[in-house]
Amino acid sequence: MGIDLPLIWILIIAFGLMMYVVMDGFDLGIGILFPFVPLRSDRDLMVNTVAPVWDGNETWLVLGGAGLLAAFPLAYSVLLSALYIPVVLMLMGLILRGVAFEFRFKADESHRPFWDVAFAGGSYTAAFFQGAALGAFIDGFTVTGPSYDGGALDWLTPFSVFTGIGVIVAYALLGSTWLTMKTEGALQGRMILYAKRIVPVLLVGIGIVSLWTPLAHAAIARRWFSVPDIFYFAPVPILVLATSWQLMRLLTGGSDGKVPHAGPFLLALFLLFLGYSGLAISLWPNIIPPGVSFRAAAAPPQSQGFALVGALLIVPIILAYTGWAYYVFRGKVREGEGYH
Repeated sequence: MGIDLPLIWILIIAFGLMMYVVMDGFDLGIGILFPFVPLRSDRDLMVNTVAPVWDGNETWLVLGGAGLLAAFPLAYSVLLSALYIPVVLMLMGLILRGVAFEFRFKADESHRPFWDVAFAGGSYTAAFFQGAALGAFIDGFTVTGPSYDGGALDWLTPFSVFTGIGVIVAYALLGSTWLTMKTEGALQGRMILYAKRIVPVLLVGIGIVSLWTPLAHAAIARRWFSVPDIFYFAPVPILVLATSWQLMRLLTGGSDGKVPHAGPFLLALFLLFLGYSGLAISLWPNIIPPGVSFRAAAAPPQSQGFALVGALLIVPIILAYTGWAYYVFRGKVREGEGYH
């Protein structure tokens, strides 16, 4: 029995994208929360919580894109053609917030508000277009032979706009729970309050997407609601509700400063993982929805095997230096400490 190279590669790419959501989600969430934090000292503290690690987070996005090109060139060609506009706008948002991240520390008092707006604007732009691309991916693409056969704006639908807003809300939850873990005092109290307000909004969004998707796509409805699949997949929505309840319980208990160190953040990450698993259940095994599987889009075995050698070398290295960076800069960040 040979090695199943397409399966290994789809798992590597899925892992890379999930790691990007984990690593960069709370980073973008901090920028999303910027407009709701008026004090400059609090904004500086928020940025300082991610200053030592933020510029390594996009590594996972690069890994996912490069892996897609190497292992599934058909999917790379079709998806990039269909999502060219949202991907470019997302990258522009990431570039803008990256520049603003550095410049806001070096700007004088008269220019700092501009860079604060740029940091927040880049965060909103990147998050929204990631969500819009996700919504377009769920809706599927028109493919003729090996080529995308749709229009340049086919990605822009009411559903993709809604998922774009949903990703902003999800990242805001990650950002607020991250800051709950990394800060203390008045700023921590503000983040706990924001997180408690965001959780029900996110739950409503998840509920709407969970209903909208099967109503719009009969194949997804059959996947979730046919017997015996409904019994296998029922734990996902149950876990979403249970995780949300426990998250709210911890945040409510934390209003007097007794919030567990990392509990809310870990639960928020698990909530996003459940959403990610729901997406995988809905679309598997298609890498180009609605009808092109990852096996049909796979590169020749020789190409996949050659690229796999590099991936198996680089992924552990990325995990090692990422884990070490977060370990070194663990703990609370206080005013006057951090990036200069």
